[in-house]
Amino acid sequence: MGGAVTKSDGQETKLEAKIIEAVQRRASRGTTMKSFNSIVLKFPKIDEGLRNCKAIFQEFDEDSNGSIDHTELKNCFRKLEISFEEDEINDLFEACDINEDMGITFTEFIVLLCLVYLLKDDSSTLQKKWRLGMPKLEPTFETLVDTFVFLDENKDGLVSREEMVRAIDESGERSSGRIAMKRFEEMDWDRNGMVNFKEFLFAFTQWVGIDESEEEGDEDNNDNKA
Repeated sequence: MGGAVTKSDGQETKLEAKIIEAVQRRASRGTTMKSFNSIVLKFPKIDEGLRNCKAIFQEFDEDSNGSIDHTELKNCFRKLEISFEEDEINDLFEACDINEDMGITFTEFIVLLCLVYLLKDDSSTLQKKWRLGMPKLEPTFETLVDTFVFLDENKDGLVSREEMVRAIDESGERSSGRIAMKRFEEMDWDRNGMVNFKEFLFAFTQWVGIDESEEEGDEDNNDNKA
């Protein structure tokens, strides 16, 4: 995504409020992260975990066109026994369809699933289903939530530029200030000085090596098979 494509969050106020509340609820349990370096060391394992979403994505991309449309997403939720109201599914779809092309790409699907994980964090039904059907995803998504909680020093559900600088400054790197600003700019798509959980997730998929070039390669492979 690279922050080049932006989408106004004005339409997502209700969903964003729910996400912030969920982050704050999760923050009340604390974080296992000790430093930004400890997060970087987890990148390879997070990358592996996120790539495990590929089989799930392909399963629910019923027409194999490289994206999941609204109907396919509802079928996905139904099969995974994830209980959301129609308007909640619509909000999630619109929030994650960054390109506004009426389809959820692989990267967008990862973000959407992680948002579902966060929002349904207190649901025993989802937790049980996750362990039965997607056991490798739960620890990966928990690590992502844990990372955001670590960066969100004042626990307001958002990460500020100052919080990002302090987190990376503690790593002891000589160029930590420059790195922190670069990382923050990659996350802060709407340039409002604050990063929400969705913005963080899209940036993080890039940091660990999952991007649109991979998705385009998969689409080319699908075309060749056709």
